[in-house]
Amino acid sequence: MFLLNRHSDYRQPLDPRDAETLGLDAANAVERHLSFRENHAETPLVALPALAAEIGVASIHIKDEGRRLGLGSFKALGGAYAVIRLVLDEAANRLGRAIDISQLHSSTVREIAGTMTVACATDGNHGRSVAQGAQLVGARAAIFVHSGVSDERVAAIARFGAEMIRVDGTYDDSVRQAARIAEERGWTIVSDTSWPGYERIPGLVMQGYTALVREALRAMPQPPTHIFIQAGVGGIAAAVAGHMAIAFGDQRPTFIVVDPARAACLFETARAGHLVTVAHGAPTVMAMLECYEPSLVAWRILSRAADAFMTVDEDDAISVMKRLADPTGNDPAIVAGESGGVGLAGLITAVNDPAIRQALSLDGHSRVFLVNTEGATDPGKYEEIVGLSPSAVVAKSKTGASR
Repeated sequence: MFLLNRHSDYRQPLDPRDAETLGLDAANAVERHLSFRENHAETPLVALPALAAEIGVASIHIKDEGRRLGLGSFKALGGAYAVIRLVLDEAANRLGRAIDISQLHSSTVREIAGTMTVACATDGNHGRSVAQGAQLVGARAAIFVHSGVSDERVAAIARFGAEMIRVDGTYDDSVRQAARIAEERGWTIVSDTSWPGYERIPGLVMQGYTALVREALRAMPQPPTHIFIQAGVGGIAAAVAGHMAIAFGDQRPTFIVVDPARAACLFETARAGHLVTVAHGAPTVMAMLECYEPSLVAWRILSRAADAFMTVDEDDAISVMKRLADPTGNDPAIVAGESGGVGLAGLITAVNDPAIRQALSLDGHSRVFLVNTEGATDPGKYEEIVGLSPSAVVAKSKTGASR
């Protein structure tokens, strides 16, 4: 399914709150924060010239977030950043003076952090980031996971010392239970989705994602003309679209939001013109995108800054995982988890449909930017789908081997 953005806010300036959250000054602050993270390194921007030639575009560059901060996902930029910002804010409030990121590991700040508990609901990756952030600053973390989160992903979060709380139902059920219990116990919810009255913290999470956009723009030989970004509740899509709108203004790239067909909450919201909660149906293999209600803030941004919305099917996501693991030509191999390559799946779907291709002006001059949002965050599931272990794909990439 495909539709162009027809919302009345389309191409209007961002809400001032969102422009401040995703603007250049905020992105600079995020990059400064990252400079104090011990294991920080910019993730690679990978060119796929063989695939670009095959599908008839000028270039494809994919930002490989599968290597981010040891967590294997772009979410490493968001949750941990928000936790650290909240701890610094709390320390400033209690001490009556500004606290710089350079003071994060001081005994005074750690003592204050030790009195705080942060909580969130997660499909896996966001919870891992929140838990890591809490461990870094000495705070407690309580992570709520729904019944569809694999035991391997739960274990990956628990290794950061978080209290794990299982919730029957869907991701959205876990969001509601996390909010209820956190309010009862005085915990701070660090969610990557937003709702009326709860916007600042999800805004900080999205702000953290601007780092990958800045890194990518510095590494690209030319700015992109088209961007395909996958969406769950919409945080990463809104962060990229919003920052690009600020950085490029009227010359911004054409931006396409890609949803799983089985959890197309942003697509249906765009079709309706207002926030829509879609019915829970069969689970999608794109587990990190299995969300049925969009983020309020994300939709506010995307209604202005997204040009089109589309969906991809289960087979599309699986096909892209395999294609990236075993590429043609001299393209390097990339480990992309079940949700990681969905933007690429959207691009391939678009170029293979003449009507969509024409609507988006995709042609031999198009320079496409994508984000591999996760590596093999569940290695067993990855090998089951792809037929290769993540380590085998990495070895292939290093040797330049291809089919």
